[in-house]
Amino acid sequence: MAQLNFDANTVDPQSSFDPLPAGWYKAMITESEMKPTRNGNGHYLQLTFQVLDGEHAGRIVWDRLNLANPNQVAVEIAQQTLSAICHAVGQLTVKDSAELHNKPMQIKLKVVPATAEYEAKNEISGYKAVDGSPAAVATAAPVATQPATATDGNDSAPRWSR
Repeated sequence: MAQLNFDANTVDPQSSFDPLPAGWYKAMITESEMKPTRNGNGHYLQLTFQVLDGEHAGRIVWDRLNLANPNQVAVEIAQQTLSAICHAVGQLTVKDSAELHNKPMQIKLKVVPATAEYEAKNEISGYKAVDGSPAAVATAAPVATQPATATDGNDSAPRWSR
């Protein structure tokens, strides 16, 4: 048993974590971490994005970039995606992923439908500068993945949200 002094009248209940509607959102990277792949044969950069405005302000979306992987196609896609992020925030050389934190950009979300095993989720499918200038638009390459949830540790599924 835990002693609680809590009044639910003073705190709004948690809302559902249904996927955000497809579209462009102003967001920024708030956290990044290099993690080993589940099979131990590589590493991915996990990026945490926070939506900055609108009715979904404060919502979180993640992306995973397989930067070190035996599958060279996965590495190329990850590098293209990282380049798109760098162009969107105007930081073309990066020594540490923290250099990409707290820099607003626009992210394009799509909704991946639910399957028999997994709930519907968001995927980030593009990046562009906040001003939306055509020269700054960069779209991530499509990724063939198996669905995953935020808790199943499947590093082959790079995108989800809450």
